[in-house]
Amino acid sequence: MDRLKDKVAIITGGVAGIGLGVAECYVREGAKVVLTANHNVDGGKQAVEKFGEDKALFVQQDVANEESWQSVIDQTIDKFGKIDILVNNAGIGGTNSAIEDQSLEDWQKIIDINLTGNFLGEKYAIKAMKKYNDGNGSIINVSSVAGLIGLPLNPAYSATKGGTRLLSHATALQLAQQKVNIRVNSVHPGWIDTSIIPDAYREQIVSTIPVGHMGEPKDIGEICVYLGSDESKFANGAEFVVDGAQRA
Repeated sequence: MDRLKDKVAIITGGVAGIGLGVAECYVREGAKVVLTANHNVDGGKQAVEKFGEDKALFVQQDVANEESWQSVIDQTIDKFGKIDILVNNAGIGGTNSAIEDQSLEDWQKIIDINLTGNFLGEKYAIKAMKKYNDGNGSIINVSSVAGLIGLPLNPAYSATKGGTRLLSHATALQLAQQKVNIRVNSVHPGWIDTSIIPDAYREQIVSTIPVGHMGEPKDIGEICVYLGSDESKFANGAEFVVDGAQRA
């Protein structure tokens, strides 16, 4: 308990699935959380009711929109006064198709949300951490095992998750070389049991996981607790794979 006491975290896509799992772990450990989502407004309201208005804030956000990021930062500062942690979690799966059949529109949409959204999150969180938190903080970019190996029928998704991986490396190195105490790491989930997993494919998916079951959202939440806490003060520019030994 209290591993994140007095810390303030923004968690994008934080009202369902992995994002909500992260939020639950963060509140348990004493953090104040700002949860964002673009479409799931009801989920945001329910999360705030669950955690309490003194511990949580919901902001509707389009992560690919720069003004939307400015609004999230402003509302976070207005309510909690600072930002210690950013968890760039929001993302979409995209469409399964061969690359020659993928439309530019579909490609651009997933790039905008999954990769540009993370760039904007880093940009505005770093500015706010410098201004309101003495240049201290932790940025956690939720990538995927698909950022380490290719998905043959989802090239856009793999491209965004691989891009997020190297964005994390580059930003971590820049800040470290500048002697700015903001760490940047990436988390790479394998198959996590959320509502986006089609029931028809569950058995087939589980058969590919060496430990014999999918992970839970809190499995990602727990590694994010570590990365958001001072326990991980020397972890920077690193990749944390949580996949039940699938890549082992």
